[in-house]
Amino acid sequence: MPNSNQSEIDAVIRAGQVCRLAMAADNEPYLLPLSFGYDGKGLYIHTAKSGRKIDFMRANSRVCFEFEQDVLLKRKGDNPCGWSFSFQTVVGHGTIAELTDDDEKRRGLEHIVRQYADPDSASQYSKLDTDFSKKMLDRLCVWRIEIESATVRKHLR
Repeated sequence: MPNSNQSEIDAVIRAGQVCRLAMAADNEPYLLPLSFGYDGKGLYIHTAKSGRKIDFMRANSRVCFEFEQDVLLKRKGDNPCGWSFSFQTVVGHGTIAELTDDDEKRRGLEHIVRQYADPDSASQYSKLDTDFSKKMLDRLCVWRIEIESATVRKHLR
């Protein structure tokens, strides 16, 4: 994933609570907010075994994703033309693929759990139940988005 601002991209993604994933099939766009995991090179999501997003991902593996943080409206005076936003965003593109190997699915789910574990408590993750059973793995799909490009934009005034 070539980018001169990789550390900034990593920081925005790792601080993220929601990944917005955009897909398209048959000239129809589809956008969803999702929970996610991140391993530094790819994103992980999980889904049910069927549904609209599955149909889109199987029809077209090309996706676009977005993360944001520190979004704040800055009002200066009474003229809205002088207002602005403070923000940090990452927008990227990649290819999504379903993970079919149980070990890969477990690793993907562990990345998702790690994303939402308390970063201030190093021991919290080790206490979480991440022993995903075969029965659980069979009930869901785990997907990996191979990040091909990403850019960060910041306006923090």
